[in-house]
Amino acid sequence: MRLVTRTLFAALFAATTTLAGPLAALADAERLVIDLVDEPTSLDPHLQWNPDSYYVYRNIFDNLLTRDDEGEIIPQIATEWEQVSDTETVFTIRDDVTFHDGSPLTAEDVVYSVKRITDPEFGSPQLSQFESITNAEVLEDGRVKLTTATGYPALFAQLVKLSIVPKAIVEEMGREAFNLAPVGSGPYKFDSWQRGVEVSLVRNDDYWGDAGAFPAAVFRAVPDASTRVANLTSGASDLVVGMDPDLAAQLEAADGVSPVSALTERVAYLNVNRNKPGLDDPRLRKAIAHAIDRELLVEGLLGGFDNPVGQMLTPAHVGWIEGLEGVPYDPDAARALIAEVGEPATRPFSFATSPVFDQRIVQALQQMLGEVGLTVNIEMTDMATYLQKSQSPPEQAPDLGFGRWSCACQDADGVLYPLLHSSSSWSRVHDDDLDNLLESARSEMDPDRRQELYGQIHEWIAEEVPQVPLYQAAIIYGASDNLEWTPTPNESLFLNRMGWSE
Repeated sequence: MRLVTRTLFAALFAATTTLAGPLAALADAERLVIDLVDEPTSLDPHLQWNPDSYYVYRNIFDNLLTRDDEGEIIPQIATEWEQVSDTETVFTIRDDVTFHDGSPLTAEDVVYSVKRITDPEFGSPQLSQFESITNAEVLEDGRVKLTTATGYPALFAQLVKLSIVPKAIVEEMGREAFNLAPVGSGPYKFDSWQRGVEVSLVRNDDYWGDAGAFPAAVFRAVPDASTRVANLTSGASDLVVGMDPDLAAQLEAADGVSPVSALTERVAYLNVNRNKPGLDDPRLRKAIAHAIDRELLVEGLLGGFDNPVGQMLTPAHVGWIEGLEGVPYDPDAARALIAEVGEPATRPFSFATSPVFDQRIVQALQQMLGEVGLTVNIEMTDMATYLQKSQSPPEQAPDLGFGRWSCACQDADGVLYPLLHSSSSWSRVHDDDLDNLLESARSEMDPDRRQELYGQIHEWIAEEVPQVPLYQAAIIYGASDNLEWTPTPNESLFLNRMGWSE
């Protein structure tokens, strides 16, 4: 029944949409249809790092390393690696991989990909995730050696995100043309891109690894959430992203579809600008932390999908300290501290946000702070303005701001260093002792000692409160009951790890 419904919808959809390439010849039942929120910004894997782009291009390209569904780092283009010193790692590269044009993937392509994404003039938005790499070179036996400025234990977690592009093809096509018609070595090949509508992929039948179950996949841009739900429940799509708890409840009541969720590595937090009047007093920052009921946010507003956390990480991160609770909810303690601070706490505080965030959470935080005696004014701007304000000099940045941070690396360094180190444009902290802790933790190669350092950093955060950690964010999808798939903390949609139930 479901396949018949999808076929009928496809006939109607085809009246207004023209498919191109091999996908046009495929029956609807042979395509997996995924509704995204927006179309990709870029299909060049080195030029973007937003979810809608990543969902698509990660299936076109292989990465140097990857994670399995349990979160363990495993080989992909690199079959094995050896740490020859604290700053040098040698990778053995697969010799049985070809790009979609039939040309072999070589160690030269790996080195080219590393140097491309780490070149400041190239301008990759992912540069900060790879800037610890100072050199990449091909060794005589075809292996690749990466050199870092110091010991960097998060290197492998970051290399999970390094997609390998074909040097010769990129140089021949040029940057813009390659973005519009990318060539990778992944389990699916680029077919067509109808701007503003959909991106179509077809299965790479010559793939060296696990083949995909679907001959083709279509990623559609469907900004309206209710339309995504309608598409799924009618059988017009098989998987949709961007669900919230209310929409998940609608799916629970529908036949043939279900909400599917996973706790991610995104940590939601309230940023507190300790450089602004009043907030430069640690007692007021601690009062703000005491005023926030994390459990109520999660259970009352987020449907219980998310997970309250008391530290600026999630259990999905290396560096998470089991049992560390952080500043507890205690509104009476908050009021007492505010009374001690006195007049500096009476001024209105600005609270920056953007429509992309859940405004129920923002408004609940405003109310919680108001209940302990603080005046908080929400300042809504578009996301570009919000990001500009968030990275402006501390004295110009908002008093408070809501954020959700993900490095997609599942390592503490990818969260705590950019949010707290004085060299980062995101940081509102300039503390030599904290900088030393962060630098030591990111270069400490002994796992136990590194964990101890992150414990000290968490203690510093709980005492100084530059941010108030709120919850480990969940991601909620809607899926056909026929789709077999396990969502993961890194929010990947690996098509070749999906299938239809029998």
